[in-house]
Amino acid sequence: MGIFSFFSKEKKDRLDQGLEKTKTSLLDKISKALVGKSSVDDAFLDDLEEILVSSDVGIETTLKIIDRLQKRVTKDKYVGVTELNNLLKEEVGKLMDENKSDIPTDFTDLKGVKPYVVMVVGVNGVGKTTTIGKMANQYKKVGKKVVLGAGDTFRAAAVEQLKIWGSRNDVPVISHGMNTDPASVAFDTIKQAVDMDADVVIIDTAGRLHNKIGLMDELSKIKRVMQKVIPTAPHEILLVLDASTGQNAFEQAKQFTAATEVNALALTKLDGTAKGGVVIGVADQFHIPVKYIGVGEGIEDLQLFNKQEFVDSLFKS
Repeated sequence: MGIFSFFSKEKKDRLDQGLEKTKTSLLDKISKALVGKSSVDDAFLDDLEEILVSSDVGIETTLKIIDRLQKRVTKDKYVGVTELNNLLKEEVGKLMDENKSDIPTDFTDLKGVKPYVVMVVGVNGVGKTTTIGKMANQYKKVGKKVVLGAGDTFRAAAVEQLKIWGSRNDVPVISHGMNTDPASVAFDTIKQAVDMDADVVIIDTAGRLHNKIGLMDELSKIKRVMQKVIPTAPHEILLVLDASTGQNAFEQAKQFTAATEVNALALTKLDGTAKGGVVIGVADQFHIPVKYIGVGEGIEDLQLFNKQEFVDSLFKS
């Protein structure tokens, strides 16, 4: 086995472990619902609807999956757990494949932009600052020069936490301290990144859901000042959501997508929840691609999202 095969296998193993709770819950419930049945009937489809909703796939996405499944079952007469799992895997895969995006899908591809600017948004407690630290680590590993901006000036802990990650990854952190203007932090971070010939800039932002107008105004101001230095910035607006919060993640996605042009998602803490279906639902309902998933506490446990690997792992019996 070559070194790249080893790391690929290790990544898949971590993904399998991270999705274990969701997978066990989902497949066990489906198996029990099928006991004693010789075909997928209306009663089973009702049970399946309840199973998917309880896994936080979301009602709209669940109904879409059930509708597609019903058409396939009527046509192909699928029976049995294995056949049904394969069918579900196909339909969920197709659903997630409908979200196309031009954002980079790995850490080496920055779409020819330098510096590539990422603005990270999300509420407190979802793992936003930790996600930024792990992103910085992975960009650094592939040889990219990274600069971080401590734009969450509402919480002293957020500024200090980002500095710790900066020190751990040996990347500079631009900070004005607590209770300062986050737009000013973003401006100085990008300006210094340009002067330093950096490849990637990652800007943290305030992690509070104040009223929608206030949120929109703050994020819009940050974007405007960024564009004084780089007219096309930010190139990526990454919304971080905690998968374990289930339906709260949907509400947060609704608030932030209304406030700014989110074009990528990160779903954290998948390893600690049976609600991993939220990945499918949020991606489908908001038509925004998932870029990262968090499957553990380790620095390597923030994975670039691979739709096929995710679906394979979720329905692996």
